[in-house]
Amino acid sequence: MQCIAFDSHKHYTWALVETVKGKLVREQRIDHTRGAFQGFLEEFDPGSPVAVETIGNWYWITDEIEAAGMVPQLVNARRAKLMSGSINKTDRLDAKGINRLQRSGTLPTVWIPPRELRDARELPRTRMVLVRQRTQLKNRIHANLAKYGLDVGGVTDLFGARGRVILDDLLIEFPPQTRYATEILIENLDHLQGELKAIEVRMSELFGDLQSLELIQTLPGVAMILGVVILTEVGDIERFPSASHLASYAGKTPRVHASGGHVRYGRTRPDVNHYLKWAYAEAANSVMMHRRKHPERHVSRLYERVQRRGGHSKAIGAVGRHLAEATYWMLKKQEPYKDPETRQRKESKKEA
Repeated sequence: MQCIAFDSHKHYTWALVETVKGKLVREQRIDHTRGAFQGFLEEFDPGSPVAVETIGNWYWITDEIEAAGMVPQLVNARRAKLMSGSINKTDRLDAKGINRLQRSGTLPTVWIPPRELRDARELPRTRMVLVRQRTQLKNRIHANLAKYGLDVGGVTDLFGARGRVILDDLLIEFPPQTRYATEILIENLDHLQGELKAIEVRMSELFGDLQSLELIQTLPGVAMILGVVILTEVGDIERFPSASHLASYAGKTPRVHASGGHVRYGRTRPDVNHYLKWAYAEAANSVMMHRRKHPERHVSRLYERVQRRGGHSKAIGAVGRHLAEATYWMLKKQEPYKDPETRQRKESKKEA
């Protein structure tokens, strides 16, 4: 068995093969063409670990590693760079550093989602991109109206049924080039709405019958869209040793600076799953908006309590962390969400 390291870039990879004792076997540049990695690896012992960093094109590289009968090791690139401690940086030195960590058993690896899950993630992730584009188009149309002092009164949503009637009437008030540009924005917005609807239908068809999605949707503030995001980004719940680990992975735990008896909590770390972070923030905002309708819920009380002490942002973070930790136990036990305060009241009555 050998230790193999790939220092991959956009168009090529520097490959380094060493024995388990560190003796060089081969190193060479591999240009990125389909089948190149599999052909290179088939010359070495099957079952050898192959380390590749978490770069943008790792999907197909790991597929070829598995096809060659090797064991892919997906490396946390940021942590590996820190642990290798190399001042200079070249492709060869990076590959050597990765292999050194691999031989010592200290290589910082991350979970590799199954191929089917990697593919399914593209639906909610693409939807997020399109939603951002939709927001940009809407903001641009609002800006054009503001430039010429055109007020849209009487409607809360300019792009709803009533708002669109008013918007169409206001188009004649624009100068000719601005009117032409705004019409293009509206046309693109309508097309984007259709694409979003198609993605949501496809998501519903793909995930709608999953029991795990039904469990996730019992979380306060979580419906089908957010449920799919949470389900696909969490993946195998067994890879998290505790609920706090999942909350940290989702960017819902602050940094801790403790020194000399003083403890200070800072912002969340940047190396988190930003899709999960967004999903739990959206769910927490939904809880905030509907807390008056459900004042008895634990999440509503949690938001109110933290908001009074630390403000809106900290309250949203606290609710998001609760939802993330609840997700862990729900998927671990395969049980729907249970409001902590309601459960505590029931247990108190039983004891009485």
